[in-house]
Amino acid sequence: MDWLIITFAAILLSVFGLTVAAERILIPILRSHKMGQKILDIGPRWHKSKEGTPTMGGICFILATLVVMAVYFIVKGVRGEASAYIPLAMTLIYAVGNGAIGFVDDYFKLVVKKQNEGLTALQKLFLQLVISAAYVCVMSYMGYMDTLLKLPFTDTVIDFGWFWYPLAVILLTGVVNGGNITDGIDGLASTVTAIIGIFFAVWAFSTSNEQLTAVGAILIGAAGGFLVYNYYPAKVFMGDTGSLFFGSLVISAAFGAGEETVGLIISMVFILEMLSSFLQTLVFKITRRLTGVGKRFFKMAPLHHHFEKCGWGERQIVWVFGIVELLFCALAWICL
Repeated sequence: MDWLIITFAAILLSVFGLTVAAERILIPILRSHKMGQKILDIGPRWHKSKEGTPTMGGICFILATLVVMAVYFIVKGVRGEASAYIPLAMTLIYAVGNGAIGFVDDYFKLVVKKQNEGLTALQKLFLQLVISAAYVCVMSYMGYMDTLLKLPFTDTVIDFGWFWYPLAVILLTGVVNGGNITDGIDGLASTVTAIIGIFFAVWAFSTSNEQLTAVGAILIGAAGGFLVYNYYPAKVFMGDTGSLFFGSLVISAAFGAGEETVGLIISMVFILEMLSSFLQTLVFKITRRLTGVGKRFFKMAPLHHHFEKCGWGERQIVWVFGIVELLFCALAWICL
């Protein structure tokens, strides 16, 4: 346990410190190159004041994570323990791969097209499905993922057989996109991610699992360090670069630990945000086809914008969503 505490503290403080330092350097550079967020006209009109706020800040906590974990794996390699940490390495590769997709999207938005549309939705989805499929294939081939799924609150285990593999790809990709969609107001995605990181830390210490300890430390350190500049009013946004990294790290860490159900429960805020956007689009298209006039299920999607339209302030939404995430984490704890 002492070694776990030392590992946890070292990774958390290192990632936090490097993230804060890197953001302080990067934000003026982004401003000088006019790498600011473009606000869509279809979004909340009061968000127009945020236009020009530097984005792609997720680069900093991804680089901080890579530097710290490179040292971590070198130490494990010198001690001859590297092979035992392959699931953690695969989880990080998956998260960085999704972050790279987000970086390409952000780059096209800010540099190539100079508008709030980078890769098309189909292009992003295709790339995410490919990297999710690669992750599932490698983890399964190496024996770190099986076709069994434990039902929550029961001892029942279902063997999905070969069907589990495409289902896992869909679930992974869905949660990753949910993390992306959640990043819509100042501090929201970072706060939810930090709370999930705390859950991973508690889970890790209760099971003496060093790999989960590392994941919890990364999530808390990265999200906490970014919140220094992202809490309302935000000085920088993480962009798709950061939000795709966070979403993929959360869900793949749970999948890698063999607790897929737990991963889905702790990702429920991400999932609800994603489903709210899907439901809004579905209802609008169906009602437009049936009546000629599209109707909306929410005042605005995703869900956090609906509450903004109801008169909630950004800080209020962050606090409420944070409390809801804590409740989902408590529910996930009961499932363990």
